[in-house]
Amino acid sequence: MSLSLEVVHAAFEDIHILLTRDERLLPALLIGLLTLALTYIWFTRPEKPVRFHYPAPPQASPSWSNRRLSSPSITAHLSDSSLLPAGADNTKEYITCYDPATAQHIDTVRALSAEEIREKVKKAREAQRGWAGSSWERRRRVMRGLLDWTVREMDGLVRVACRDTGKTKIDASFGEILTTAEKLRWLIVEGEKVLSPSPRATNLLLSHKVSKVVYEPLGVAVASVSWNYPAHNALSPIIASLFAGNSIVLKGSELVAWSTAWYVGAVRACLEACGEDPELVQLVICYPDAVEALTTSPDIDHITFIGSEVVGKKVALAAAQHLTPCTIELGGKDPAIILEGANVKFFEATFMRSAFQGGGQNCIGIERFIVHASLYDAFLSRMASRVAALRVGPSLLPDPDAPAADVGAIITDARFDRLEQLVREAVEGGARVLVGGKRMVKEEWEGAHYFSPTLIVDVTPEMRIAQEELFAPIMTVMHATSTEHAIRLANGTRYGLGAAVFGNDREECRRVVRELRCGMVSVNDFGVFYLNQSMPFGGVGSSGYGRFGGPEGLRGLCNPKSVTEDRFFSLIRTPIPAPLDYPIPSARKSWEFVKGLRGAERSQRVFKGGLPFDPRSTFVQIHFLHSPNSLELICLLLTSDTRPRSQDADQGQAPHPPLGSRARLIVLSDSSSNASSEESQSDSDDEVVIISFSRVGVLPFFLF
Repeated sequence: MSLSLEVVHAAFEDIHILLTRDERLLPALLIGLLTLALTYIWFTRPEKPVRFHYPAPPQASPSWSNRRLSSPSITAHLSDSSLLPAGADNTKEYITCYDPATAQHIDTVRALSAEEIREKVKKAREAQRGWAGSSWERRRRVMRGLLDWTVREMDGLVRVACRDTGKTKIDASFGEILTTAEKLRWLIVEGEKVLSPSPRATNLLLSHKVSKVVYEPLGVAVASVSWNYPAHNALSPIIASLFAGNSIVLKGSELVAWSTAWYVGAVRACLEACGEDPELVQLVICYPDAVEALTTSPDIDHITFIGSEVVGKKVALAAAQHLTPCTIELGGKDPAIILEGANVKFFEATFMRSAFQGGGQNCIGIERFIVHASLYDAFLSRMASRVAALRVGPSLLPDPDAPAADVGAIITDARFDRLEQLVREAVEGGARVLVGGKRMVKEEWEGAHYFSPTLIVDVTPEMRIAQEELFAPIMTVMHATSTEHAIRLANGTRYGLGAAVFGNDREECRRVVRELRCGMVSVNDFGVFYLNQSMPFGGVGSSGYGRFGGPEGLRGLCNPKSVTEDRFFSLIRTPIPAPLDYPIPSARKSWEFVKGLRGAERSQRVFKGGLPFDPRSTFVQIHFLHSPNSLELICLLLTSDTRPRSQDADQGQAPHPPLGSRARLIVLSDSSSNASSEESQSDSDDEVVIISFSRVGVLPFFLF
């Protein structure tokens, strides 16, 4: 700060000295300063966000309470009709929404039918027609409005996610808020650059052309997303689709129907506040038997699916009916390789968060810790005490001073039998459970879904627990005898989503990164590649295909259209050369012509020749001369100027060469010999026309 003041003070002293020498400089100085100030303001002015009000629902309040379900599930209303809303239609399907951390009933909402889904798609299609050509300013206005709301209403966004998933507020702040805000910021700053026409390199034969790729909206996008991050998983595909000029139908998980409806409602409110059509965003909540009305619809132009491997395969199969392009992000079995020399003490907090954030329900959470033999015992000792100390419970409690929960609830208890079975099988195969290993019953929250934070060690690759995705608060530890062994273990599953490498040797870490079969890697950290929204997100193998996030993901929501046009439009054009014009006049000459084209592709050097003619009012044809050592482009001048050549001389202009004269304009050579630009002496009939151009005013193209 003091340095800046010194610089400003020195600048004013210099100005004062100038003014004392000549006061006439004052007006010019003031005009200059004003111009600079206005220029700075113009180019740095922020596009102000449109503020809208969309408060959190009462159920998100920590002091809110409701009846507790004895057997909570999304179909609890089938056995207890009192859970249905007033005036419920017996011919319709419903979904019971509840807090998995407390088993309290939140709401019961409608599940859409196939016909209702088709109507949603129709609305999205109609709205997209008016949005496809929207300006970047309009799109950024929506993004800025959502970013402003996300930051202002962060508490509400977090509490809604906690209520519907049972996660802790800290976990929600990482996975829901930081990632969403960063994606909005990236779209605002970089989105236009990514989707603006992209110029592409050309070749010699097309150097009179301009090539580019333009990114056009696809139309109606579909995103079928998982439940583990209801805010981010809903908002992320919505904002990407909108910025790409698409409308979107979001298929939310029935496990988080209540929160997803609120997040989508906020986006629609933002669109309306910005003067845009809220029908650009449609929400579908339904049971699996109705979802094919969406995934098999011929009116859908792209599908993003985030979820399980089993369901992902069904989505890809359904999309294949109309060849609808897909981005499929499935499960993972992410490894963390702890190399010899890694600082276990320093990274132990990172290890804990990578395994237990979100209750382990994190697609890029670490499920396998592959630890070098020299660090194995120290790793187990440190992790055992920390895992045993984890506190499990709800995050939204009336008492703000209540002890904080470290690990929240599991979204459903439907997987508990399988998890316990996998643990038992591993123990029977020689693994040891140091902490946890089974479901947890909390008397004060009977009916809630909790699984004990678990540390299971001495796991081997043939065990099912080492091969199947757990999506639970379970830390599995495997023993590696060397770096090569660790890499083999890491690549030893059908999955390939993310990974982490911890070590003290940069080159060794980089070597591991190169050899890992996966889509993303963090070095000495976990999952941070997703916090950088300029990076693509996705995996290989059974973890899916395609990418969302970054330029790759944003462009994936567009039609990349290749466009080639004349560089000097209407001045230089390319007709079909005479040797190739139907009917072919000469098989020999046409073949020689084609061989000449191949020679042009092999050319390595370009020499600039002179222009021994006045290029005005001149037509040109380019010829090839091909020899074993060189490839020469010969310019055949076909003047269209009908003035007498003496008139040119009288006016002091260089006379036009005779019609049909030749000049060696450009020489391309495979050899190192120099080339001159004197007139070509060749009158051979074997010269082959390669390109014929129309009227040329100037010929900068020939000079590259």
